[in-house]
Amino acid sequence: MRILSKEEFESEKDIIRTSLIENNVVFIYPTDTIYGIGCSAVNKEAVDKIRKIKERNGSPFSVIAPSKEWIDEHCVVNENAREWIKRLPGPYTLILKRKKDCVAENVAPNTDTLGVRIPDHWFSNFASEIGLPIITTSVNKTGSDFMTSLNDLDTDIKSKVDFIVYEDAIKGRPSKIVDLTDEVKVIER
Repeated sequence: MRILSKEEFESEKDIIRTSLIENNVVFIYPTDTIYGIGCSAVNKEAVDKIRKIKERNGSPFSVIAPSKEWIDEHCVVNENAREWIKRLPGPYTLILKRKKDCVAENVAPNTDTLGVRIPDHWFSNFASEIGLPIITTSVNKTGSDFMTSLNDLDTDIKSKVDFIVYEDAIKGRPSKIVDLTDEVKVIER
């Protein structure tokens, strides 16, 4: 397992892109809120690895969307949703109904919805460049504290990821969840 700086990640992007698409790569990365653990959201085996790492069986994961256009193409965007999408990039996870299969079936099992984010962070450019959604969920085992720095990274999780993109401590909170499937419901965490 390697720890990469932003500069190292940028210089190895092509190799990382290929690994995400062809392999079951799982990694930790910074966002505008907290550190996330992710993989290609279209790779069922990689998503299963994150479920095992987090000890999270059935509840849905969210994704970093490659673009607002991707959200429009793959999700039902009503007037309320359109207003919230204008706020992206930002510290929001928008819960929308899916129009079609756009992620692996185990990303959001037994539901027709999908949580989408576009963090206000340089890492979002990577999802945009590869044109694929990336799983975004906090770096922790379910029920435990989330990662804000390498000092509080669970050693078991650290041993199961392929690499970490690290930028120092992040003193944020998880993104605000906004359910836009019917009426607007803001869920505080």
